[in-house]
Amino acid sequence: MRKTLLLGLMASSLMLGVKAQQHNNKVEKIVFKPTDESLKQYEYPEWFRDAKFGIWSHWGPQAVPRQGDWYAKNMYIQGSEQNKYHVAKYGTPSKFGYKDLIPLWKAEKWNPEQLMALYKKAGARYFVTMGSHHDNFFLWNSKIHKWNSVNMGPHKDVVGLWQRAAKKEGLRFGVSEHLAASFNWFQTSHGADKTGQFAGVPYDGRDPQYSDLYHLPADSANIKDWLTNNPGWHNQWLKNVNELIDNYHPDLLYSDSKLPFGNIGREMVAHYYNQDIAKNKGKLEAVYTPKEASEGKWAQDVERGVLDSISPFPWQTDTSIGDWYYRTGQRYKSANEIAQLLTDIVSKNGNLLINVVQTPEGDLEPDVIKIITEIGEWTKMNGEGIYGSRPWKVYGEGPSTIKSNQKKGHFGGLTDTREYQSTDIRYTTKDKNLFAFCLNIPKGDIKMTLLGAKSKYLDKGIVSVTILGSKEKLNWTQENDALVIKKPADYPAWAVTGFKIEFKK
Repeated sequence: MRKTLLLGLMASSLMLGVKAQQHNNKVEKIVFKPTDESLKQYEYPEWFRDAKFGIWSHWGPQAVPRQGDWYAKNMYIQGSEQNKYHVAKYGTPSKFGYKDLIPLWKAEKWNPEQLMALYKKAGARYFVTMGSHHDNFFLWNSKIHKWNSVNMGPHKDVVGLWQRAAKKEGLRFGVSEHLAASFNWFQTSHGADKTGQFAGVPYDGRDPQYSDLYHLPADSANIKDWLTNNPGWHNQWLKNVNELIDNYHPDLLYSDSKLPFGNIGREMVAHYYNQDIAKNKGKLEAVYTPKEASEGKWAQDVERGVLDSISPFPWQTDTSIGDWYYRTGQRYKSANEIAQLLTDIVSKNGNLLINVVQTPEGDLEPDVIKIITEIGEWTKMNGEGIYGSRPWKVYGEGPSTIKSNQKKGHFGGLTDTREYQSTDIRYTTKDKNLFAFCLNIPKGDIKMTLLGAKSKYLDKGIVSVTILGSKEKLNWTQENDALVIKKPADYPAWAVTGFKIEFKK
């Protein structure tokens, strides 16, 4: 009887513990604490290290005017191009504001399953959706913020539907949050025209009944900073982001800033990691990517740029094939440019997350589909040296590795758009094999100076050199100062071509 009672009490205790852990994810097994020291225990999941290539949907109501990024802010700046367009198309922001633009976003041609199948075919191993941009409009089914895509606009749980499509295709799923900057970014909505017919007439953001969208007025001394110093807004941000985490449990979470708000940000990251451990029965699979050097606490993100050397920690570039939001007449990166960018990033221990620009209606333009399809053709040929690879002893050689030839990026690192020559080579390694990628089409023989017989980087002789994705036999020699590959007559038409190099056992 006593043994039975004891077992019953133990079972009840275990059940209560499980229920407590499951209750809105508020009670967790504490593994990470909101301190730098604790967060440095983080270990990068293999899925992220192996994935290398992700596609992002940077999409929402701001696409509707077809005027590019930051429309919700710039439409309230008198004299800006987007403000001029807005006044001509919709009227003064004093009468027709961003809140009135939201219902025009219908997403009537959006087919997440079809797009996700295309992205998987393109070689993406993970997919990231916008959660909310600086416009404070949520693309998820929020219970704490009425301005969301279920209540308004398309009347769909955009995050949830993207997630379901990603899972169907076997892709890891992430969400981006841009909310931390929203509080200061959206303060233009509280202004008024300085000249003209509506001079002094407040924009709709100053109306208190819409403060849950446009926020309350900010301290003018703080408004120019990217992140607010208002503690109340810090807590609001935490509540919003935690709802996103707890509702969808994404594999990746991106912040469009450095780690927001100090200890509040650390609290969010610790919660994100801990709930993921609970979800995965003790294994941490989550990746957090803010725009800040990681020191091993997360994966650093570099916007529109790349690092200049091999990082000891996995990292990520985020960029777009065009503007961030749809803009009429924009130029898109070619598949060749994307292949060059991806290869350079992977050689330095990074991943590429690239935004594929959607129309306001939710589909892709024919030229964008062509680019994405071509990327898939390239990854199919060259993926062996990309996916699951790791950096070699040196990331590369050629003119682009010389510091005097490198241009700085706007958000740190080097710019993500560069001219490459055929002598620019990038290296990766996997399964004891070396992969070398020429970043442009050679005019004659290909020379890899780091792979000569007397190279300090080699301790074994080369026994085989092949072109990735091709059965054509190559003529090559390992001279003292270089590996020399005779350019075959049937050389691939791609700007970037990969070679597999095998060594003596």
